[in-house]
Parts: sequence; structure tokens; C-alpha cells
Amino acid sequence: MHYQFNPHKFDAADWAKTCKEAGFRYMIFTTKHHDGFNMYDTNYSDYKVTSEPCPFAKDPRADIFGEVATAFRNEGLSVGAYYSKPDWHSPLYWVPGERPKGRYASYDPLEYPERWAQYDQFVHDQLVEITRNYGDLDILWLDGGWVNKRHEQLDMTRIVTDVRRNQPDLLVVDRSIGGIHENYVTPERKIPDVPPTKAWESNIPLAKNWGFCANDEFKTFAEILKSVVKVVAMGGNIILGFGPKPDGTLSNEAKAILKPLGRWLATFGDGIYETRPVDAPLPRGWYATKKGHRLYLFHEKGEMLPLEIHDLPAGIKDIRLLATQETVSFETLNQTLDHEALFEVYQIDYASTVTK
Repeated sequence: MHYQFNPHKFDAADWAKTCKEAGFRYMIFTTKHHDGFNMYDTNYSDYKVTSEPCPFAKDPRADIFGEVATAFRNEGLSVGAYYSKPDWHSPLYWVPGERPKGRYASYDPLEYPERWAQYDQFVHDQLVEITRNYGDLDILWLDGGWVNKRHEQLDMTRIVTDVRRNQPDLLVVDRSIGGIHENYVTPERKIPDVPPTKAWESNIPLAKNWGFCANDEFKTFAEILKSVVKVVAMGGNIILGFGPKPDGTLSNEAKAILKPLGRWLATFGDGIYETRPVDAPLPRGWYATKKGHRLYLFHEKGEMLPLEIHDLPAGIKDIRLLATQETVSFETLNQTLDHEALFEVYQIDYASTVTK
């Protein structure tokens, strides 16, 4: 079946409302991927959603990033912009008539420094444009980590200095590069075995692919929820990636994950948001977070390794089921889950801050 990109049913307010109800606190929108197609109204390329022959070009909502950024801010969510440093459509990166090798520039920037300087200026100008024209942005998420390695060196210090003239508090993620322009690290499609020492964020797509793909295979809600709990218990944030259909609507498969996730977070979010990891080993199937004088324990259904009292810091004042605030005993923590919950979640208050 042939699918044509024409998001005539696009509704940025619906996207934002759906994500807010799913428990999201921030979003990162793809302004341009490696293929070079711009999902915003750039002045530096005609290969964009606001130019013909794109069938959506004349629609008043055609500047999709602008619509999305406004709608998500209206819902109280922070806004981030994804941008790919390589651009396979730009003649300054893939020169017409040349044969690029894989995903890299079609030429060696050391042999053609003037051409590469023009490309560096192109990237600079687009990033300044994005951070100038779309209101308050919180994150600039730069992909394509092979750029800024080896010979393909952008002047990131100049770029970051200039974008922060527009957005002084902007987090910049020159991902996989390290150094001062990678404000946090971004393990992709995985949860690290050992948490990074730097602030971090796992990137997990809801399906096999990041964007729309016909007949894609979506993960189950249980898989996504376990990823959320595990990442947060390790001290990370998490991106849940999904793309709209070619008509601009969100897929039923994505919504089938997002809706129960939102319901779960509405009940148990106190143990997720604004928490910190607990530096203590726990038996398999147990996860923990902390917030001040309070510990949250997540017990995964089907994992019945017992929790011992010495696994917890001293000074317990109170143990409650987070969902109902019903007081329970320590022994209750090791009882078999006999209902449909994927996790039992406990709130434990201490006489002093958890320091184990």
C-alpha cells in the first residue's frame, strides 16, 4: 500500500492533550531528520513542509513545529527541538553527482574546507533560526553523532554560543560526542546496565521504528511501563518515541499504550516524578526511588524474590500502599500479587532522609 504524507487531519492541540494525559512532562519534536526534510518553515531550504510540492504547504497549520510547540506549551509541557546535523538533501553535504559512502558527507571536509565552511554556516543558521522563531525552548537535541567526529567538525562552540543568545537556559545535547556541548547523555533503544555518571535519558520507541511504518510491531504496555520504572529507578529520564500517521493523526496502537500509562502515572506518579535513585541493591523484581524522607518501592508482578528488612534503611515510620494510602506491614511486601496490577507500589516514610 502506498502512503502519501499529507497531514490534513493534523491537530496539534490533540497531540499535546494526548501526551499530557499520558503523563509526559516534556517533548522533543523532529524539526529535521537525516533526510533533510524540514518540518518547520526554514528560510534556508525549499525542502520543507511549507513549500510545494508538499500537499500540506498551503494549509494554515503547515509550519508544524510552530503549531506543536505552541500547543504543548499551552498544556504546560516543556518543548524540545530535535535536529539532525547531517543533511542528505543539502548539496553542501551530499554534493550532486557524487557518490556518498554510507551516511557521511560525500567529500572529505579536509580536502574541501570552503565547502564544509558553507555547510557549517548552513547548520548554524538553521539552529539560530529554530531557537529564535519558536518561542521558549528547553532542549536542543542534536542527532547524527558521526558529525563532530573525525573530519566532519562543526564549530559547535560558535553555534551553541549563538543559539543561547536566543535561549539562555537551553539544554544542548550534542549526543554521543561528549564534552561541554552534551549536557546529558542519551542511550538509544536500551536501558544501560550501569547508569551513566552524567544526567541521562533513555530513548525507547513504542514500536520498532521511531516514525510511522506500516504494519509496525508495537511493544506492549507492560514492556513500556517496566522500562519507565526501571529507568527512573536508575536515575534517568525516558523518551517514548512515536510518529503520527501520514494523515497527521496518532495511531490507535500508540494510544493503546499512552492511555493506560497516563492512568498509571496519575495514581503512582508521586513515586516517579522528581525522585532520585536509591543507592542500594534490591532483589530481582524490586525497584526503588526516593524523595526527601520518603522511599517508593515497586514490586513487579511475577517476581517473588523476597525483600529482607536489611535491604531497607533503618528508621521506618510507616509503610503504605501508594494507591490507597492503606497502612501495611513489612511482611505484606512479600505477598504474591493477586490482582491485575503490573506493579505493587509502596510508600515508606522514614524518620530521617534515606541515605543507604
